Amino acid sequence: MQTTDSGAHSGTPSPTLDLAIELIRRPSVTPDDAGCQDLMMSRLKELGFKGEALRFGDTDNLWARKGSDGPLLAFAGHTDVVPTGPEKNWNHPPFSGEIDQEGFLHGRGAADMKGSLAAFVTACERFVKKHPNHKGSIALLITSDEEGPAQDGTVKVVETLEARNEKIDWCLIGEPSSTHRVGDVIKNGRRGSLHGYLTVHGTQGHVAYPHLAENPVHTVAPALDALANEMWDNGNDFFPPTTFQITRIESGTGSNIIPGECLVHFNFRYCTENTAESLEERVVSILDRHQLKYDLRWHLSGRPFLTDRGALVTAAQNAIRSVTGEETELSTSGGTSDGRFIAPTGAQVLELGPLNATIHKVNECVKAADLDTLSDMYEQILEELLA
Repeated sequence: MQTTDSGAHSGTPSPTLDLAIELIRRPSVTPDDAGCQDLMMSRLKELGFKGEALRFGDTDNLWARKGSDGPLLAFAGHTDVVPTGPEKNWNHPPFSGEIDQEGFLHGRGAADMKGSLAAFVTACERFVKKHPNHKGSIALLITSDEEGPAQDGTVKVVETLEARNEKIDWCLIGEPSSTHRVGDVIKNGRRGSLHGYLTVHGTQGHVAYPHLAENPVHTVAPALDALANEMWDNGNDFFPPTTFQITRIESGTGSNIIPGECLVHFNFRYCTENTAESLEERVVSILDRHQLKYDLRWHLSGRPFLTDRGALVTAAQNAIRSVTGEETELSTSGGTSDGRFIAPTGAQVLELGPLNATIHKVNECVKAADLDTLSDMYEQILEELLA
């Protein structure tokens, strides 16, 4: 098994941990980068990377590349973090980057995903030192708008790259994919996410005279029951069945008033057995069958993507086996990621990161030694693909 960045095991912070702590101490709540990308670029510049700051709206993005030839392996990630909530609820200050006596690194972004960013950089440092004339190119695509609207981040950088025909062959995303031990799960795809915003129209009136009104809550209820009990598909070998969930129902203006409108928000997490268009058509068919008067608006957050087999999946499996001696599981579970913007360009996309048990929670933390292990895995993937 390979171990190259294991300072944390001896009680002395390793280069990976040092950088992770520096990043955590920068309070980069979406869309504020708080200087994280400059800090990373200062390290990458020493390796021969050329950095390009791409700012769209209030979002800072970094495209840093070493080399001009193909194939191109890109690390993708985000410097922004979700809000901390009341800091008094944290056992360690959320932007302190403290390591406790049990060896856990604490702080907002420790797992999602400043630890991965640090591991990216140190893996590149070791790899480039050993292989200054490596094959192909290495790049980092970093945004400060992944946890927010995701409108001015990775999607805009990908549009910029596509416009100049700069193609990513392999993309490794540092999202926290692991469950029980680092590297036990890697995400080789994600489900699509489709939101529906439904307004059902009725006729407002007095509750004592229902024959003079039409209650939209009553009229929509059977349709919602039908939607909730519809079998959308059976999934497939890579994805679970598509799910439908109601996320919001709102109606009414007073206790004696039959409402005139009912608002319903819902979401599909869907697999490759369906498309956004096919789901939209089926929803409309069910609503029309119930003779509703309605307006319906859609928002597609991301289409499903899958990297089945290929060089990147094989390299990641071999790297994890080499570093830990363990096998890994391929999974498409969980929410969306910025991979949804990169996969449509034809890139193989894979997510490999630390444990996700504490992400977005109070007292977010990650085992410090896991970041060194993760950095070793990233370095081994570079070895597999570009040495």
